[in-house]
Amino acid sequence: MLDLSFDALVLAKFRVTADSPVIRHPLGPVIADPSLLTPDLSPDGRWHLFAHSLAGVRRYVSDDGFSFSGGRVLFRRAMRPDIKRVGGEYILTFERVQPLLPRGLTLLGGRWKSEIWVSRSPDLVTFSEPRPLLVHDGRDSERAGKGWALSNPFLLEDDGKFRLYYSSGLTFVKDCGFSEPTHICLAESDLPFAGYVKRPQPLISPDPSSELFNICSGCLKVYRLRDGYAGVQNGIYNKDGRSESAINLLRSDDGVKFEFVRTLIAPARDGSWMSQFVYASHLLLAPDGSLRLYFNARDRADITGTENIGVAVAE
Repeated sequence: MLDLSFDALVLAKFRVTADSPVIRHPLGPVIADPSLLTPDLSPDGRWHLFAHSLAGVRRYVSDDGFSFSGGRVLFRRAMRPDIKRVGGEYILTFERVQPLLPRGLTLLGGRWKSEIWVSRSPDLVTFSEPRPLLVHDGRDSERAGKGWALSNPFLLEDDGKFRLYYSSGLTFVKDCGFSEPTHICLAESDLPFAGYVKRPQPLISPDPSSELFNICSGCLKVYRLRDGYAGVQNGIYNKDGRSESAINLLRSDDGVKFEFVRTLIAPARDGSWMSQFVYASHLLLAPDGSLRLYFNARDRADITGTENIGVAVAE
């Protein structure tokens, strides 16, 4: 992405492919939060997509980035993965959550407790035992009712150092009946797998006056470009009496202070698989030179809603 200018992103028109969703939810209502390795970054020259279902973090493979197979569960009690190649190894970070029963009880008032964990792999076949990477330290911005939440890790290597963007806290979304991440935060380290120091305050918090970020901040993915930083964020907002989520492009000179530029993908509002929420995404440059935006979407807010993964290609 270092050869890409911000203007190229501003001018890009992302079109959701006709065959989306490219991965449908397996034996449950949700497959979400895609993170990918392109063939030039993988050990076998194939696409690798990591995502989570209720069972945990799964891995899918593909020859073209559109038709995926596999879906084996790699880690249970795991959500919202991020996969990166750093040097000669792969760093997988994810939100480590409670077992399924205590997690389900949070819908009835139980305490949500999650932190960010890391696993390392030399080949995407064997993975090290996961261990804590970023843990709750008592600050108010991490609170989730009587519990706490750290989620949505996204690792960025920048000038030989490492930035870990992540979400913190939870805010209850009424029509969904569940909570979404409240703030966007940043921690920094000299190593990709240890030693992160959190910034004192969140980078982004909900803004009641904003049309697109008035309930929750959702998640943020940050990319270093030729002329600055691009942020891709999905906030949760109230519109016409219901909650929605859209994927938005932000700009930054330093990767810390961001400003809104435009919406990349909005909910379809047509009863389709992406009718109400367009969620967490991964922007990448494919080997053929095309810009692709992988994302998950939800058709409706209530308990009958389902989430699937799609892809949009820039024209």
